Amino acid sequence: MFTLLCNSFNYKYALRIRLLALLFFVHSVATACTTEQPHEDNASPVSREPIDTTSVRAPRRASATIEFLGNPFIASVTQSNSLSAYFDKIQDDFSVDADAIENRHRPDITDTIYTIHFGNSMMELYAPTQSGKLLLQVADIRNSSITLRNNLRVGMTQQELTGRLKAQNVNIQQSPDKIVASTKDGAPISLYFFLKNGKVSRILYEGYVD
Repeated sequence: MFTLLCNSFNYKYALRIRLLALLFFVHSVATACTTEQPHEDNASPVSREPIDTTSVRAPRRASATIEFLGNPFIASVTQSNSLSAYFDKIQDDFSVDADAIENRHRPDITDTIYTIHFGNSMMELYAPTQSGKLLLQVADIRNSSITLRNNLRVGMTQQELTGRLKAQNVNIQQSPDKIVASTKDGAPISLYFFLKNGKVSRILYEGYVD
């Protein structure tokens, strides 16, 4: 009887030891799982390709001014698209003719040619319907009732004229009876200054309109 009780006690003790050992093992495994390091793919920082900011360019803005030979009368792009800007420069009585013409590229579109007459001088401007611009294509100035940019005018001396033209980005050709300023590159544009007795007697502008 005593032996049976001892065996029963030993068996229960051994079973309790096994249960404690099992619980300790399970706890150890659970703790190890929660402290495991993150997977390498998740732990590594995200790499980004460097951005070359020099390749990102802001859109180039259109110039607010016109080159001298682009329009020798008016420098502002905005003002050059208004007939009144030309009227304001004429110190004389003037009249305006408006003629409808066929667009040279699209026959179904009608454009307009404005011709301003003042004295024995004239200016001709082309107004394409689609663009809304006003483009100077011809000017024949025979008196001092209008002044060009940089105070170029009929009646100025040849010496004064050449000095002011040299400050512009133009080709200059001289002969005894005239001085011609023309574009160095791009569209062919010419500005003729006819001379008489060492002074400018007439100014002829031939622009380029496509």
